[in-house]
Amino acid sequence: MGAQEDVALVRRGYEAFIAGDMDTLRDLFAEDALWHTGGTGGLSGDKKGRDAILAYFGELYSRSNGSLKVTLDDVASGDKYTIGIQSGHAERDGKTLDQRIVIVFTIAGGKVIEVLEAADDSAKASDFWS
Repeated sequence: MGAQEDVALVRRGYEAFIAGDMDTLRDLFAEDALWHTGGTGGLSGDKKGRDAILAYFGELYSRSNGSLKVTLDDVASGDKYTIGIQSGHAERDGKTLDQRIVIVFTIAGGKVIEVLEAADDSAKASDFWS
């Protein structure tokens, strides 16, 4: 796959995430994919395997009582990585989180194999999700 196909895959993933389409997301991730979430909060750390990643997505919606809204701002692809830049909004326990997040995707064989999620304020994100 080339850069254009990788960008299309990431865009399809965002569309599925925003729509809550777990079946499509399941198809986009390799079974042994790895998702790294920065910070020190309750949702920080590594999610190992497609099922753990999908459970993480479910936890984001659960902890925000369904208020999580993600907007894909841009996607760029190079030789090794495809980058998604997103804006997110969520509400939880009287708190509001509005952040931009950079997500770095490694794609091989038409599947996402590794992801690095980096919030613009990891301390704020960690506090909100804990």
